[in-house]
Amino acid sequence: MKRNVELVVISDVHLGTYGCRAKELLRYLSSIAPKKLILNGDIIDIWQFRKSYFPESHLQVLKYILDLAYTDCEVVYITGNHDEMLRKFGKMQFGRIELTNRKLMDIDNKKVWCFHGDVFDASIQHTKWLAKLGGWGYDRLIQLNNIINWGLVKLGYEKYSLSKRIKNSVKKAIKFISDFEETASHLAIENGYDYVICGHIHQPQIRQIETKKGTCTYMNSGDWIENLTALEYHQGSWSLFSYESHKIQLEQRPEEDTNLQHNVEELLKSIVNGPI
Repeated sequence: MKRNVELVVISDVHLGTYGCRAKELLRYLSSIAPKKLILNGDIIDIWQFRKSYFPESHLQVLKYILDLAYTDCEVVYITGNHDEMLRKFGKMQFGRIELTNRKLMDIDNKKVWCFHGDVFDASIQHTKWLAKLGGWGYDRLIQLNNIINWGLVKLGYEKYSLSKRIKNSVKKAIKFISDFEETASHLAIENGYDYVICGHIHQPQIRQIETKKGTCTYMNSGDWIENLTALEYHQGSWSLFSYESHKIQLEQRPEEDTNLQHNVEELLKSIVNGPI
């Protein structure tokens, strides 16, 4: 039995990289029946895309999302920095799939501003080559971490996150995250939004921020590399879903047949030819 959810936001999946936890994401998506799915940037990692590495599990995620759009779910793809090549298309509609750089919504009389958030990252705006090098290094770190965790689990120890340890021990990283959240929230308040939803920094969060000009709720959907989180909206309230907190239930679910009745090319053709 699938869980009904009105709105789901995921970001920073990074399909096509070694760090991507595609199998876990597919289990999560298979467990819910969303009316709207927002993909808030960095879903496909075009920066690091290589023909030699795009496993079946990554392709299954794309197939499943297309299947959702093909049936009765509205899918919004918001571009991020790792899939910025899609930004040249601007705002487009393919059947029930919307491609855009940001999404403005009214939900239960509340104004919501949803965008990836890399616009606040100076390292991307001014030294893109350095940001790409950092992305490559992060993927290598995740590979190393996976090997270490394999050994730890074999020895009966808990898994350990190298990148989280590094982030939490570097004052500049902590300050960047705080500045990011504050900047996004202040802009949202100045523009009259009740909620602002971002991705990019891989830090899941729901936080109320207040300034002299007003208040807003800052939210971040996290990522599907380390945190394995998503934002959910249902029956008037927002919540942060954590895969780790529901791991036992999700992994005990019977495997769903993710082979589509149509191949990807046929699905894309039907979406493109669908109502605009």
